[in-house]
Amino acid sequence: MTTRAESHLVSYPRFLARVLWLGTEGTPWFYAWMTLLTAAALVGLHAWATQVRDGMAVTGMTDHVSWGLYIANFTFAVGLAAGAVMMVIPAYLYRDEEMHDVVIVGELLAVAAITMCLLFVVADLGRPDRFWHMIPGLGRFHWPVSMLTWDVIVLNGYLLLNLHICGYLLYQRYLGRTPDPRWYVPFVFVSIFWAISIHTVTAFLYCGLGGRPFWNTALLAPRFLASAFVSGPAFLIVALRLIERFGGVHVGEGPRRTLLKILRVAVLVNLLMVGSEAFTAFYTGGAHAATARYLFFGLHGHDALVPWTWTAIACGVGSAVALHLPAVASRPRLLDLTCLAAFVGIWIEKGMGLIIPGFVPSTLHEVVEYAPTLIEWQVTAGVWAFGLLVFTAAVKVALPVLEPHAPGAAEGGHA
Repeated sequence: MTTRAESHLVSYPRFLARVLWLGTEGTPWFYAWMTLLTAAALVGLHAWATQVRDGMAVTGMTDHVSWGLYIANFTFAVGLAAGAVMMVIPAYLYRDEEMHDVVIVGELLAVAAITMCLLFVVADLGRPDRFWHMIPGLGRFHWPVSMLTWDVIVLNGYLLLNLHICGYLLYQRYLGRTPDPRWYVPFVFVSIFWAISIHTVTAFLYCGLGGRPFWNTALLAPRFLASAFVSGPAFLIVALRLIERFGGVHVGEGPRRTLLKILRVAVLVNLLMVGSEAFTAFYTGGAHAATARYLFFGLHGHDALVPWTWTAIACGVGSAVALHLPAVASRPRLLDLTCLAAFVGIWIEKGMGLIIPGFVPSTLHEVVEYAPTLIEWQVTAGVWAFGLLVFTAAVKVALPVLEPHAPGAAEGGHA
């Protein structure tokens, strides 16, 4: 007679095989999308290999600007992972049944975003083979003094939390069983507070650097959270529509309507915080306002970031206005374009508009500009492609959970 434990041991390898099959089987559109992402990821991998071989000299970073495109995207990806919690809160705290049906999409987005975060950090390491210095017990893990060690802990902890929640729900679905709330609901509530912590700790990592006055503001952590609650829902609104169109799953308007309400408020709060920082910098003046002047208008003939800044402002203000127009909310394509504009605006604001100007002017008041090289753009595109690969394959596997009557759900439940 087979015991319950033995049954789990027998079924788990079959579950993994099922996951691999579901993650690769699909329509021609699915294969085309995955092929495109795979090609971009391989280009990025080749560029990163070139960087490892030739050194960081192939990037645009210098001793003046030591954080560039990689850390800019890392910061944004942390916010994207934190913003995914906007599906978890309505589903579990406010018992939104419609959101509960698709909440796993937010969890999977968090997994993909944290994966990208870790890859961007690896890309930024000049000697990635020395990452073991950050492993407790092996390297010198300066905890609890160093904010970087706190960041390592919260990011990896958030990844493990979401992997457990998604893995448990999918595995129980595969076995045809109702998930036991004791094994995932407590982790869901922990992940809500953990999501806030990952972006708060990241903000503290920057604003704790006393030699960088552009980051020395108590508003940085709230601003990070506000922007995360823009990028996360904006991405999820578009993702849910694509899942419904190409995945054959009926999502319904309820989850999108809830995310749209969150987005409308968050985009205004984020603009208020950006405006408050701009007012403080320009109205008070002084030497510390030099970075703000460089960012918005240029400084001493240097204006590489000015186009980025005003593009972000245009995207932010334009999307904020459009989101409050009834005509936009009722037209899916216009809403998707508006969400894309909000997403791009936050990507610029938290990347090129936050990380780079923190180094310009330098601590010696020198203006040394930074421009990403082709290698950096290729590596960045590769990491994003890999993250989207992870997200797409994970959602493909989770389709039977999103739609009880989706093709393959019955087979998965009784295999």
